[in-house]
Amino acid sequence: MSGPNPRRRRPCSGSCPTASPCPNALTGGELLTYWGLLRGMDAAVVRSRAIELMRILELDEAEERGVLVIEYSTGMRKKIGLATALLHAPKVLVLDEPFEAVDPVSARVLRAMLLRFVAAGGSVVISSHVMSLVEGLCDRVAVIAEGQVVANGTLAEVRGGSTLEDVFVRLVGDRGVGEEDLLWLAT
Repeated sequence: MSGPNPRRRRPCSGSCPTASPCPNALTGGELLTYWGLLRGMDAAVVRSRAIELMRILELDEAEERGVLVIEYSTGMRKKIGLATALLHAPKVLVLDEPFEAVDPVSARVLRAMLLRFVAAGGSVVISSHVMSLVEGLCDRVAVIAEGQVVANGTLAEVRGGSTLEDVFVRLVGDRGVGEEDLLWLAT
């Protein structure tokens, strides 16, 4: 079978799903090395990028102590997932709830990384139920209900004169607590 050399190809996307399945009996650095080499990246490039990503994402101390990914907190797992998605310098990132379980300081770092990625020509697709996050990061949005896109466009177009949360609830359906529900909590 002939075709382009897989070592020279670079996948155009990287993803970080909420429950990112990965070999978790490795340290973060070992995991990044594994993914980089699996993608056909040069070992020296993988090492350099892994060190930089681990430092920026504040995972370097865990690496120095030999902490395995299985022992990472949820926020640390989210960060190592983002590092694996970024390692090969994709053009598109697909992130599911990227700020879930991430502390405010790390969230600021992640936001800066994503803004730099976009400024360099990359695109980020974020799936989130946190509408304030979407409003703060995204310029285009789509609201999906029961697998169907029920609204899409620029943030301003979809929001209209309301908040994105109000629009989302209106489109998806308000399943809130009625006045007669949970009265026992008031006693």
